[in-house]
Amino acid sequence: MTQAISPGEILARQARALDRRRPHESSWRDAYDHVLPRHDLQASLYDATAADAAEQLAASLLAELTPPWSRWFGLAPADAMAETEAGPAMAFALEGTTRILQTAFDRSNFAIEMHQAFLDLVITGTGVIMVEEAPLGEASALRFTAIPIMSAVLEEGPSGRLTTIFRETRQDMAEILRRFPFAELPEAMVKHDGGGQTYRVVEAVWPDSNGTRYAAVLDGDTPMLLAQGGFAESPFIAFRWLKAPGEIYGRGPVGKALPDIRTANRVVELVLKNASIACTGIWLAEDDGVLNPATIELIPGAIIPKAPGSAGLTPLAAPGNFDVSQLVLNDLRARIRSALLADRLNTPQDARMTATEVLERSAQTARLLGATYGRLQTELLTPMIARSLAILARRGEVPPVLLDGHGARLRYESPLARVQGRADAANTLLFLDAVAKIGGAAAAQVDAAAATRWLAHTLGAPAEVLVPLAPTSAPTSAPTSAPAAA
Repeated sequence: MTQAISPGEILARQARALDRRRPHESSWRDAYDHVLPRHDLQASLYDATAADAAEQLAASLLAELTPPWSRWFGLAPADAMAETEAGPAMAFALEGTTRILQTAFDRSNFAIEMHQAFLDLVITGTGVIMVEEAPLGEASALRFTAIPIMSAVLEEGPSGRLTTIFRETRQDMAEILRRFPFAELPEAMVKHDGGGQTYRVVEAVWPDSNGTRYAAVLDGDTPMLLAQGGFAESPFIAFRWLKAPGEIYGRGPVGKALPDIRTANRVVELVLKNASIACTGIWLAEDDGVLNPATIELIPGAIIPKAPGSAGLTPLAAPGNFDVSQLVLNDLRARIRSALLADRLNTPQDARMTATEVLERSAQTARLLGATYGRLQTELLTPMIARSLAILARRGEVPPVLLDGHGARLRYESPLARVQGRADAANTLLFLDAVAKIGGAAAAQVDAAAATRWLAHTLGAPAEVLVPLAPTSAPTSAPTSAPAAA
């Protein structure tokens, strides 16, 4: 898209992107019907293994990547800046900015909406969250909104990121006027609105040379522009679990396990039907002219007449085998929980686990989520922090921070991000212990102060716990010749 674009062109491009999304919609609905069904569809769901595992995975992602009320990121000077005289002062300033941003996250609705976005990510493989500035007077300057994937249409940019995003909603006139107070709507449309009519509104963001462009269009016989403008960072952030080459939308763990989920649901349904037959039974009755099946009541103390010589009521043996069906169901449930990482992310409640076992299990979790975590860092965490910093800088709560790697850099300190740091620190401490045992000349080769700073950097310790580096003075040059004798 270019900067000068008409409302009709925005709707036309959204329609073309929507056509490319349609092949995914049936699988998304099927996944939601089996994992997170609507209230009117829950009667057809018989097995809750997938629903429980998907909820656990979404909660684990929230706890491992963005734990609520806990620090999961940090800002630090770039390596080149940290070694200068201004490095300690800059580190102290960035530490204060980190605390302000963390407080803004904690006081906002971040944890609530992020968990909903992670549910979308687990079920459909793609999640969308909107980060906008909250009205003045609220507890936090940040407001988050999880966008349902069925209302979002995405396009991939040249960098492989989802930079063009369309959001389609239906709003009544009161909602339109509240969200777009400066929209120039025809007086006839506003006056003749009965209050029950809804209108189709399409919001779009796309990149340009100055950042991100934004436009909101009211669909109708003559499309109207409700709002337009630009942002330094996109307010809509789309992210994926994983993707295949050439695809736009992601693939999630529920989609991978969907065949087993369908089968397990069907097996449980058949087992319940077979159990009902086993409890109530199926009966055979001879047509002897005396027994009337319509008047039989199988209740305690009932008397059922039969003709002399007839067999009366005889039970029909059930053809199903509960043992076989239970074996199949256990196998299906195990595969579902494995695909949704329910049996790998949960910490075993074993007090006998050693520190090495705990560290190894954490490393295994990092290996399982390594590719996904790297993608989420690129597509979700970094853009979200950059957008939040831009909002706080606009409010004047923090100084402008550019995460370009030259002045400041972003450091992740979530539980999952610290796994590799703990492994590196453990290896370094093992080396230092071996050097200390050797002693003598070997110990003299180790710079204890440098090792301490490296450990603090690797383990994410705050800058305040370290003694500031002493400024290095330029060496004085020696005189080139001796002074003349008196």
